Amino acid sequence: MQVTETLNDGLKRGYTITIPAADLAAKVDEKLREAQPEVELKGFRKGKVPMAMLKKQFGPRLMGEAMQEAVDGAMQAHFDETGARPAMQPKVEMKDGETWKEGDDVVVELSYEALPEIDEPDFSTIALERLVVKADESAVDEALANLAKQAQSFEDKDGGAENGDQVTFDFTGRVDGEAFEGGAAQDYPLVLGSGQFIPGFEDQLVGTKAGEEKDVTVTFPENYGAQHLAGKEAVFACVIKGVKAPAEAELNDELAAKFGAESLEALKGQIREGLEGEYAQAARAVVKRGLLDQLDSSVSFDLPESLVEAEASQIAHQLWHDENPQVHDHNHGSIETTEEHRKLAVRRVKLGLLLAEVGRKAEVTVSDAEMTQAILAQARQYPGQEREFFEFVQKNPQMQQQLRAPLFEDKVVDMILGKASVSEKEVSKDELKAALDKLEEEA
Repeated sequence: MQVTETLNDGLKRGYTITIPAADLAAKVDEKLREAQPEVELKGFRKGKVPMAMLKKQFGPRLMGEAMQEAVDGAMQAHFDETGARPAMQPKVEMKDGETWKEGDDVVVELSYEALPEIDEPDFSTIALERLVVKADESAVDEALANLAKQAQSFEDKDGGAENGDQVTFDFTGRVDGEAFEGGAAQDYPLVLGSGQFIPGFEDQLVGTKAGEEKDVTVTFPENYGAQHLAGKEAVFACVIKGVKAPAEAELNDELAAKFGAESLEALKGQIREGLEGEYAQAARAVVKRGLLDQLDSSVSFDLPESLVEAEASQIAHQLWHDENPQVHDHNHGSIETTEEHRKLAVRRVKLGLLLAEVGRKAEVTVSDAEMTQAILAQARQYPGQEREFFEFVQKNPQMQQQLRAPLFEDKVVDMILGKASVSEKEVSKDELKAALDKLEEEA
């Protein structure tokens, strides 16, 4: 095998790889000898088929396999010898588009962009500020009031239903006079104003009383999930069976027990701990952005253009779908990337490569236990289908990578933060929210 460099420009690399015909023929013969003991052909005993006949029968297929293995082996040997790491899948093609004939040397052209050499910055010179928010009594009381609202009961009332009341009713929906699947229920409990039903439905039940019948006319949104109902007008025949007014739960130890706490004071402590945990997560997002901003401005290295183009295209595609949520597939025209897409792509690629290299050198890994926790957390978004989701992820390497990447990034970020100079500043909840809002504006 002979490897000749043809291009070395920045991160772009090009090579011509020549695999002698004799090496290919030897590899085919080796494969035939390995297979010979198990081959049976008419007129010959198992393992006694002559090599010449084996070559005639199986040679062309084995030649293709041998050629692929030889090219793959040559590529791997090149990467092992040079230490180069391709940014994306290398391009391999026959030289000058030639058609190979048996007996010829195999000459292929290998081209790729290499990952850049990245010098790790001195993280100790990075100065950051971590925002700290303590949960004050008003925040705890507000959260406690929300829990009381969740635990509220409903009591029968006289008079018409108001927003916040619970109406129990039967209903049957029809479109163009025909009932449709999923459009009927009995003894359905609906809290008016909760937004459970399509816009306009709950408003028309305000004022109704037990024993009344009411036709509710609404129009399904154009982007409604069921396509056969989207944009259609429907009439729901409703029979009101009961109207109840909310009775908020009292703030006492009995309420605390409903949420697994020993006492009201213990429940307040859990709420305070939970709130401060949420504040800490939000504050981490702020300090992480500050770290990434400093790394982006202080670190410079060549970027593989192929990665930047792919990322810019992905950004443009995602933003287009965000603006066109009714399109769920890829049956649309081409989406042009803009300078803003490219600018964001450059930042993402740079920081992604930097964090990946820092993590690689520090031998940062994501454990099986951490992956399992991440998968379980995602699976909870699919009630009743957790097992199916878990099995899907286990069989899908791409999905596994999507879950592993943010875990790896967070571990690298935490490692860098441990080396940086991070001071703490106590702020109010509103100041933290303002910092988060600023992040969203800059995203």
